[in-house]
Amino acid sequence: MPILRVQHSVPSFDTWKQLFDRDPIDRKRSGVRHYWIRRGVADPAMVMVDLEFAEFDEAEEFRHRLHGLWAGPAHPLVQDPQTWIIETVESVEL
Repeated sequence: MPILRVQHSVPSFDTWKQLFDRDPIDRKRSGVRHYWIRRGVADPAMVMVDLEFAEFDEAEEFRHRLHGLWAGPAHPLVQDPQTWIIETVESVEL
């Protein structure tokens, strides 16, 4: 399954998380099946979000919509956003 990996800095994690929780681009309807939010230990302003999709096209469309959100209302809350669509090639639990 494709995963859209998002990484950016935030001036305020709590403010960013409120926007994330409001879900302005409707993750479920957009095809997100599961997501993970991670923060940097040494730099808690660094946020990473992995969003899992069933189809590559869903991930690509969501990425496009995210860029629109970042250019608009979320612009003050997100700094230096980067995105990748990735896939798992191996997963081992030890």
